[in-house]
Order: sequence, then C-alpha cells, then structure tokens
Amino acid sequence: MPPIHDNPFGPCAPTVLREPIDRLRAGRDLSQDQAHAAFTLIMQGSCPDVEIAELLLLLAARTPSVDEIVGAALAMRAVSSTVQSGLPPESILDTAGTGGTPKSFNASTGAALVAAACGVHSAKHGNRSRTGRGSAEVLQALGFHLACSRFAQATMLQQVRFCFCFAVEHHPAARHAVTARRALPFPTLFNLVGPLTNPAGARRQMIGVWHPMFMHPMAQALERLGVEHAVILHSRDGLDEISIGAPTDVVEVSPDGIREWVVDPAALGIDPVDPLTLAPTSAEQAAQVLSQLLHGTRMDA
Repeated sequence: MPPIHDNPFGPCAPTVLREPIDRLRAGRDLSQDQAHAAFTLIMQGSCPDVEIAELLLLLAARTPSVDEIVGAALAMRAVSSTVQSGLPPESILDTAGTGGTPKSFNASTGAALVAAACGVHSAKHGNRSRTGRGSAEVLQALGFHLACSRFAQATMLQQVRFCFCFAVEHHPAARHAVTARRALPFPTLFNLVGPLTNPAGARRQMIGVWHPMFMHPMAQALERLGVEHAVILHSRDGLDEISIGAPTDVVEVSPDGIREWVVDPAALGIDPVDPLTLAPTSAEQAAQVLSQLLHGTRMDA
C-alpha cells in the first residue's frame, strides 16, 4: 500500500466527482455502479486533473473492493476498441500484468510467445512503461510494429497465434487520466483495470500484480467478469512475475472456484538466482536477453 501523499495538483474541492470522492473520504467503498459512473466521467474527459488525482489517491489508500475494480473495468471496456478474430474467447490467452514492480527482461511477453509456439492463441495486451522496458518497448526493439490495425491483429492471432494489443491504441479514452496518473508516484486502480480489458476478449489470463494484497480482489473480479481460467501471482521477492529467486504465490480462478498454491523454484530443482541480476537497463538489452532465451543460447533465466 502506498504511503499517504498530498494531491500533486493542490487542495481538491470536487464538483464533477464530488459524490465518489466524498464517499471515499468518509471511509466507504464505492459500489460497482458508482465506480462505473466515476470512471465513465473520467474517460469522457469531463473531470479536472485535480479530481482524478484525488479519486485515485483515495482508492490507493486501501485495498480496492471487487465492486470498484469491476465497475472501473466495465467502464473502460465500454469505450475500448476490440479485436474481432472470430476465435472463441475461452481459447485466447493474455499474460498482461499490472506493472509497478522492478522489471526483469519482460518474462510475460516471452511467456506469451512461448504459449503461441505451443499452439495457444496469445493476444498480449500491453503498454509502454515508466521504466522504458515494458512489453511495448521490448517488442518494438525486437522489430515488432506496434500500431497494427485491428484487422492485422486479428489476422495475426488467427494465423500465427500471437498478436500485440497496444493499450494506447485500444483505450484512447484513458488519455484523459494520463496527466493525473503521471503525477502520482505509485500505481493506481488503472493498473489493475488494464489487464481486465483485453481487446481480443481473452478469457484465459496470467496476471502478475505489484502487491499481494491485490491477488484475491483481482481473482474475485475476474470470476465476476466471466473469466474461464486465470492465475494471479506475486513473487516473494517482489516481482509481478514467477520468480526464479523465491517462491511465487498464486491465486487460481477456474470453473471449480478460487484456490491458492505456490510455485517454489527450489522444489523444481532450480538454483535460486536474484532476478534483478538479469534486469536489463534498456529495452534493447531486454530484447536481447529475451531473444537469447527463446533461441536457447542463454539458460540462466
């Protein structure tokens, strides 16, 4: 949970978002409808930055409720463009995470590519990162064209089982929150909502989160949103990926319900390695590490 911060835009006397802000200030959660209404106003461009920042600060001051996550996700889905591949949504995988943790070489992007090579239709949803080493930057460094048309993405997903859904292209309405988000020194509810808005409608997901307190709320939100099968994970050495340096806690969502388990690299015969020793300093270096791993010329990650 982030420390308490002042609003970077100064004191907030809300008008547009007065009802949800007053409710949160009183220590009460938003209902799903209230969260949906608030985030709809944000993505319509109706809210000043000071109010957006205040709302996000208050939401970040405690663990978000399932209603808040689902309401915000549905609001974003309603104004997002989609990839119409004709494939059953339950056959499509997304490995998008929330971000907000120290970066390795972008293992989630590598996992999506490996899954595609194994026959799984992988619609990798992602964006640029504050670190400059997000999935978008790494794929671009590998020569991938980010601004593909939706038709091209659908064709790629059908024919080669992989496409990249560039978040800024599919969620243009989210631009109205960019200034407020950039002014805040921590991840916000938008980071949680992003992975719940896959443009290809993926209903199989692997989502890394930046703090373990988000694992169960995200699992319950996914269940309510109709996911077929998902795992939400956070490693004990602080990554939003499965770590080779420490056990990774997993919450799994399936038709059988929600359960917890642990991935322990030691139990798999893997010698612990500090994953940050593999952390690249640039997108180009991350792309090089990922390429070496996929080609089998590097085995230490």
